[in-house]
Amino acid sequence: MWRARYVSAQQLAGFRHYKYSAVDTNPLSVYVMQPIWDKIIKIVPLWIAPNVLTFSGFVMILVNYFLISFYDWDYTASGTSPGLVPTWVWVFSAFTTFCAYTLDSIDGKHARRTQSSSPLGELFDHGLDSWATSIFLLSFFSVSSRDNGKTGVSVYTMYIYLSIVLFNFMCSHWEKYNTGVLFLPWGYDLSQVVLIAAYLLTGAVGVEVWHKPLLFGYYITDVLVILLIGSSLFLSFPQTLYNIHRAHLKKTLKNGSLYEGLLPLVSPLLLFVLLTVWVVLSPGNILAKQPRLFLWMVGVAFSNVIRTVYLPK
Repeated sequence: MWRARYVSAQQLAGFRHYKYSAVDTNPLSVYVMQPIWDKIIKIVPLWIAPNVLTFSGFVMILVNYFLISFYDWDYTASGTSPGLVPTWVWVFSAFTTFCAYTLDSIDGKHARRTQSSSPLGELFDHGLDSWATSIFLLSFFSVSSRDNGKTGVSVYTMYIYLSIVLFNFMCSHWEKYNTGVLFLPWGYDLSQVVLIAAYLLTGAVGVEVWHKPLLFGYYITDVLVILLIGSSLFLSFPQTLYNIHRAHLKKTLKNGSLYEGLLPLVSPLLLFVLLTVWVVLSPGNILAKQPRLFLWMVGVAFSNVIRTVYLPK
């Protein structure tokens, strides 16, 4: 009954003929991280299921998020009251982020190594990725802190940042939906390394480093924002359009019509339109009063909607 309710017969048939295909051209991944993963994967016992690695990494992300939330529920601990978050929490955040990054990078390798790759495994992996994408950012907001009148990031800016990151995730998988190939975004590996470095920096010198001008009056958060928006507008999105256009020229697109190709974008874009209307017109100013709960809800809702793109065709 559950199959009839959630997955159509056509989608079930797609699972039987589906084959995962991905391309990774990021120099950071290819020349730095991949050699590390290749060594780590050798110590993973063959009897461990790949999905266990996937789920373990996701659990570590959750543990880190809830730990930071315990000390900094409203995103003010690093701004108005520096020192409320113990130093060991930031070091632990760096550790869990590295472990989650590692496990997410080797689960596919382990699946191929044990000959247990499957469409359901990919669905499980990328489904958790769609949720973890928001959690990574929501944890990092505690480092930069909420706007306190002098420094920090406003809750509305947090919402915009989160929307940009989720938009990038959506585009990369929309690209795969149309081309049949997942072109791994360059921003993922870079963002993980930056997150780990940011946590270690905070643990080493304190959150005060985020509230002091870095260069020409700009703060570290300003630099990160420029990198985020710049990589989205001038790297990730143009690359997505280019790869889809190239598949169109080669006549290898998976969808025969423009309507079918654009269809997966409707639900997530509608979600963000409705959420933005809620933020702007909320009579109770929900985002300002409960930023952590609202942003968490945005990530969960996005993950629930975007997973429809992953069903193999």
